[in-house]
Amino acid sequence: MTERPRALFAMTAENVPLVFPPEVLARLRAVVDIDPAIVAEDLTDPRLADVLVRTEILVTGWGCPRLDTAVLDAAPRLRAVLHSAGSVKGFATPEIWRRGIAVSSAAEANALPVAEYTLAMILLAGKDVFVRRERLRTERASPGWGIERGIGNRGRRVGVIGASRIGRKVIELLRPFDLAVSLTDPYVDEAGALELGVPLAELDDLLRTSEIVTVHAPETPETRHLIGRRELALMPDGAVLINTARGSLVDTDALVGELRTGRLSAVLDVTDPEPLPADSPLHDFPNAFVTPHLAGSQGNELARLGLAVVAEAERVAAGGAVAHPVEFEALERGA
Repeated sequence: MTERPRALFAMTAENVPLVFPPEVLARLRAVVDIDPAIVAEDLTDPRLADVLVRTEILVTGWGCPRLDTAVLDAAPRLRAVLHSAGSVKGFATPEIWRRGIAVSSAAEANALPVAEYTLAMILLAGKDVFVRRERLRTERASPGWGIERGIGNRGRRVGVIGASRIGRKVIELLRPFDLAVSLTDPYVDEAGALELGVPLAELDDLLRTSEIVTVHAPETPETRHLIGRRELALMPDGAVLINTARGSLVDTDALVGELRTGRLSAVLDVTDPEPLPADSPLHDFPNAFVTPHLAGSQGNELARLGLAVVAEAERVAAGGAVAHPVEFEALERGA
């Protein structure tokens, strides 16, 4: 029997049983030699030195400490970092790639619940569910069975900002519906958009022509306040802005100004700042539907992230390459 590679959890200890429930942990331990009782929240802890020196695979997650040169020097046998969450920006350093250590992320697995949330919000927004529910709750009087003009999802124009993993998954999930979907992304050309089955548009044109706009771009210095006062003013009356990316992509003050007029509506799973101050008007606007950053993996969805790591561990243990590598060159424009 081939000896299993030694592995070590490097994350916040409380997350291990959430991401690796018993059945998922059992699958992982069948592939690698890992002790769930040893979780490195601080890789400089001298008590971990003997474990770290033998570690070939780091299973990382939320709360992973920074993997700098000193840590990597203490783990000379390390050949793979398998991240059980999305972005590795918070802990990864260029030295990892310089040493030829493979880095994998479960971002693909985490993209699915965000895309599912977005799909649900798009369809509900097309029915004007959020505003009309607030109206019903306030007025306590039903308009009855009459036809509501101006709502519905037949031919509704949806603009997707960013062909990220999540943006692409959203486009995929929208295909069965009778919606007119378009995309804007500076890194996608006409051929790339054709592969995704959607027309490509400049940001301004997409904002002018979309009744629902959903944001899926990464958080970078260039995308800060990507949607500001000028951009919001381009959106047609009655349009809905959905943000499940990062709060900083939208200028909160500008959005508050537009929402206060009642001209636009917003669905926000992320905000800037996050969490919102208790006195933020976004809590009270009837045309703002705010959720507490729950679009990503939650509850039983967390096991999907653990299973993604198990699949990568199986590949590494068999001497293969990871299926979802994080390339250093793409790190800057990634989430």
